[in-house]
Amino acid sequence: MTCSSELIIGIDPGTRVTGYGIIKIDNRSIEVVDFGCIRPPPQALLSERYFIIFESLDELMKGYNLHQMAIETQFVYKNPQSALKLGSAQGVCLVAAKKHNLKIFGYSPRTVKCSIVGTGRASKEQLLGAIARRLRLKEPPKPQDAADALAIALCHVQHSSSKLFSHTKHEL
Repeated sequence: MTCSSELIIGIDPGTRVTGYGIIKIDNRSIEVVDFGCIRPPPQALLSERYFIIFESLDELMKGYNLHQMAIETQFVYKNPQSALKLGSAQGVCLVAAKKHNLKIFGYSPRTVKCSIVGTGRASKEQLLGAIARRLRLKEPPKPQDAADALAIALCHVQHSSSKLFSHTKHEL
C-alpha cells in the first residue's frame, strides 16, 4: 500500500446476492468501515438484477473515497449457465469499479481461504471466526456474503503487503 490510509472494498459477486465489505488500512491497522449485501428482487429479469447491482455499487462507491477493489474470481461450476451468470455479475462489478478509477484485484475462493485461515479447505465457520478475530469484531459479520466480501478485502491487504504472496495477486 502506498498511501498512509486507504479504503478497500471487497466484493463477493452474485446475481441473487452481492456481498460487499469496506475496510480502512491506516498505519498497519485494519478497521471495518461498512459491509452488507445487494439483493436484487429474485423475480426481476437477469438484466434488471445486473443493473441493480451496478447502480447499488455506483452509489456505494460515490459515498466513500475508495482506492482499490478486491473481488472473488470465478471458479469452475458444473453448470455452465451458472458460471456465465456469475461471470456477468463479476463484470458489472468491474465496470462500476472502473467508473470510479479503482485499482482492481481478483482472488480465487481457495486463495482467500488460504490467506485468512491458512488452508484452502477451511469451513465457513473457520473462515467466519478468523475474520472476526482479524477485524477485532465481537462476533462474526453477517450475512455470509458480506463476511466473504470482508475476507476478500483482508486477503488483498495480506497479499499487497507481503512479498511472499506477490505471485498470487492478480490485478484485473
